[in-house]
Amino acid sequence: MPNVEIYTSPSCGFCHAAKRLLNSKQVEFTEIDIRAHPERKPEMINRAGGRMTVPQIFVGDTHVGGCDDLFALDRSGRLDPLLAGV
Repeated sequence: MPNVEIYTSPSCGFCHAAKRLLNSKQVEFTEIDIRAHPERKPEMINRAGGRMTVPQIFVGDTHVGGCDDLFALDRSGRLDPLLAGV
């Protein structure tokens, strides 16, 4: 299974929704709270191709995008294979 990373902020409802989806799939992920670690925000923006909002979700080397992108992948049936590294 590829490494999953999600950049978040504690007050972000979309972040909580994305984490709930990942948890429901029993996916382990690394959470990077950019409010607690503001020095990581430029890294997130760079990795996300200029996107500055949270969440920003990465599965391995793949930038999934935000919460809506994660849920769209799930609805299309493409999230599980991505999480499985297929």
